[in-house]
Amino acid sequence: MIKRETAKDGSVKLTFVQQYEEGKPAVFVLGDFNNWEPTATKLIKRANGTASASITVSAGQKVRFRYRNADGLWFNDEAADAYEAGDAGEQDSVVVA
Repeated sequence: MIKRETAKDGSVKLTFVQQYEEGKPAVFVLGDFNNWEPTATKLIKRANGTASASITVSAGQKVRFRYRNADGLWFNDEAADAYEAGDAGEQDSVVVA
């Protein structure tokens, strides 16, 4: 799931949300917003049984991203606005803020 919140200054907070699973590897969100750094943006466990991480971008900005767990498994978000071929030949999730 991806949540969008528009701030008073017009920027958009994107929150990437996944179900938290006890005992499973940590999950990170990688994208053009963090130069696809493997451990730059970790999803943090929340009290409601999810794990999430947020970024702030300009309104209308297109963001390419994927999730990767600590074991190296890549996956996309079902709630993405679209999917596009990435540089590595895989489909990237795309969301427009």
